[in-house]
Parts: sequence; structure tokens; C-alpha cells
Amino acid sequence: MTLEEIHGQQSAPVGHDWMQGAGTALHELLVSAQRRGCLTAGVYESAKLMNVDPDNVAFCVLATDQEDEGDIALQIHFTLIQAFCCENDIDIVRVNDVAKLAAIVGPSEESGEPRDLHCILITNPNEEGWKDPALEKLNLFCEESRNVNDWVPTITLPE
Repeated sequence: MTLEEIHGQQSAPVGHDWMQGAGTALHELLVSAQRRGCLTAGVYESAKLMNVDPDNVAFCVLATDQEDEGDIALQIHFTLIQAFCCENDIDIVRVNDVAKLAAIVGPSEESGEPRDLHCILITNPNEEGWKDPALEKLNLFCEESRNVNDWVPTITLPE
């Protein structure tokens, strides 16, 4: 029996439109989460939040640029964050363009300084059940990606 037979012979739509839709959904989710105050940026800030309140984390984004690929410490942090997310059923994606993330998220509201955007967590607000359609699309995208053994899919953000 093959993996496709086990999963009902459904393969993930891996075409350009599906990937572009995921990128658009991620853009919408980041804007919405920032507006609601549900966005945590930074590797260390994210690790602290996941340690204190993992049940409150709804989604994780890991971001790198080409120059980050050789940063062993960052890769170790990513490995640990990925393991934590998998253990706690938190969907996770990668983005290969920190500059596009910075354009969406912007600088820190408190200091106005650029943020560490290598890890971004989307948390659930204290309101009753925040249902964001973009989050639901991304959850489906991640589920479909796992069906074809892509456990941390890479998303391209729209221009």
C-alpha cells in the first residue's frame, strides 16, 4: 500500500495557483494578526512564548534570506522550533524573503527599530475563537503539504 492509498489517493495541489494562494493567505494573516495584536516576532521572543503558553500559538513562520543559510545557530533554533511546533500540532511554514516580511510587518511599534523576523508566531487572542479565513486556508495548505511528506512547506509571498 502506498502513501497515496493510505491518504485516500488525494494529492496536494502543488501548482503555481495553490502556492500563490498560500502566499496571499499568509500576507492577509500577518496583516490581520498584527492589527489584532496577535503577532510575536523574533526567535527568542517566540521561544519564550512557546515555553510559557504553547496552547495559545496558532501558526508559525520561519524566515531566512540567502545569507542566513550559513548561520548554524539560526538553523539550530529553527530545528528546535520545528520540533516544538510538530510536538504541539502547530502548523509551520518557511518564507525565503525576510525583506518582504519586513515590508508587511514593519518595524517594532514600541521602538521603531527593525525587528528580528526570522520567526513569527501568530497567537490566538483572548477573544472567543478568532476565526480568520486566511489562517484556515494556511492550515489546509499545511495539511495538504504533509499529505505529500512536505512537513515544513516553503511559501512565496506576493509582490
